[in-house]
Amino acid sequence: MTQIRVGIAGAGIAGLTTALALSDRGIASTLFERASELSEVGAGLQISPNAGRILEGLGLTTALDRAAVRPEAIDMRSGRTGEPIVTLPLGDAAARAYGAPYRLVHRADLQALLLEAARSDPRITLNLGAEATGVSQSADAASLTVNGTEHSFDCLVASDGVRSTLRDAVPGASPARRGGRTAWRTTIPIGAAPRDLPHERTTVLLNRAAHVVIYPVRGGRLINVIVVIEEDWDGPDWSAPGDADILRRRFDADSTRYVSRFTDIELNWTRWCLTEVDPRGNWVHGRIALIGDAAHAMVPFLAQGAAMAIEDADILASTLAAGGPVAEALQSFEALRRPRVTRVWRTARQAGQIYHLGGPMAVARDLTMTGLGGQRLLERYDWIYGWQPEHGASG
Repeated sequence: MTQIRVGIAGAGIAGLTTALALSDRGIASTLFERASELSEVGAGLQISPNAGRILEGLGLTTALDRAAVRPEAIDMRSGRTGEPIVTLPLGDAAARAYGAPYRLVHRADLQALLLEAARSDPRITLNLGAEATGVSQSADAASLTVNGTEHSFDCLVASDGVRSTLRDAVPGASPARRGGRTAWRTTIPIGAAPRDLPHERTTVLLNRAAHVVIYPVRGGRLINVIVVIEEDWDGPDWSAPGDADILRRRFDADSTRYVSRFTDIELNWTRWCLTEVDPRGNWVHGRIALIGDAAHAMVPFLAQGAAMAIEDADILASTLAAGGPVAEALQSFEALRRPRVTRVWRTARQAGQIYHLGGPMAVARDLTMTGLGGQRLLERYDWIYGWQPEHGASG
């Protein structure tokens, strides 16, 4: 076992994966989570092959396959007519090309399988109901104050999400900023879903200043629906229950058979403010590192937020396992990750602009996508899905 003490603040996907990746390299860690019970809510996640390979390398293949759906394809459709624009093929061919399948999973299911793996790992100590209230560091250690008690480590990882309370411990870190868009999320039991709602693939409906993503989760028992619209919502919280009447009015003049069908069903919607953290800010200060959304929260238009956190965890564990001074290892982690994350972050922003085009620009977009064809369009993302960990990372 590598003799280094690592503290991790936040037991979401980023924190749990970091603990497991460290353990895989013989490094023990202590996880602190302010919630007294980990019962992550939310809806679906798309786990692309670049992240799936890392989770498989941590011995989670069976658990992942038990919880996930492997979509046959991604269908891009017109938001007004529902007519197909292009289909990106996934399934077995994509799994062979990228070394792991494309998976659709409920966020709660992914967190649950990561939590089960962490709890069964003797190198990982998990503390729930443990709220971090202060951070300090010296030349020899980084300290975290939790419930009034100070805990000292060689390295401290802040994986406490886009609303990070520890981000201020890294001078020059980018703040979280609202981006003028909201995501409305819900799930539909398969028995209550409209019959023509796709059940075995991801469907993306492109609208003016809006788009809709639909895909199955929980072994196909639920249909996950995300409606992203441009609106300056300034609610006091980052999320709140959503009123379906707002969506009905929003899509009244620009509706589709899909949108109208699920807005007419009695569903529980949650309205989320889409928030970004610019990756060009600092992630590291001395013995403290930000990872995942705390360092670089991004808009969801490439479905890479969770994937980038999983990649972060793998590379961070590798740089720490390589030995040498902790501060230098963290600087190496930041240097390795920033170029790729920044490119993904920018590409996700560009995808949002493309998805939300209207009028003649939307027509040109659709014709371009159709002309390229699904396979060539998918190959434009080879640099994301085909990524291989560097610096001796697993996968």
